[in-house]
Amino acid sequence: MDRLDPHSAHATTDPMVDDGQGAIAGGAPGGAFDPWTYRDEAGVADADLVGYRVEATDGGIGRIDEASHEVGGSYLVVDTGPWIFGRKVMLPAGTVNQVDHDDRRVHVDRTRDQIKAAPGYDENSHSDTAFRDNLGGYYDDTYGNLPPGTAR
Repeated sequence: MDRLDPHSAHATTDPMVDDGQGAIAGGAPGGAFDPWTYRDEAGVADADLVGYRVEATDGGIGRIDEASHEVGGSYLVVDTGPWIFGRKVMLPAGTVNQVDHDDRRVHVDRTRDQIKAAPGYDENSHSDTAFRDNLGGYYDDTYGNLPPGTAR
């Protein structure tokens, strides 16, 4: 199974489109990362992803406990098990780059370290606008680590 490279443009062979602004598949024109919307090519549709394993670019991180398909507010809650001492993490839908339904695996375009360093998940405030803005901003900023000239 081929996984998408988080350091390359996903939707086009020409990474610079829309007057040189770049773009990511499933995102808004001009290269804007939409953290709360699944990418069209990820293969999520309205599938129930609860129980699927989650794979970062450099290894597994856990299983999905909760998956949202809320328009403009989709996310995954992942139980990391012993990897981060049983901590749960919330991944915005925009980090999902591919779903393998046969193998029941969700592939995200972030490393284990990026996910581990993300703002902590709190089930009592995960729907809070400030928390979502902070988390979405964190994952948007992780694209800043891509090489210059790479579309996001």
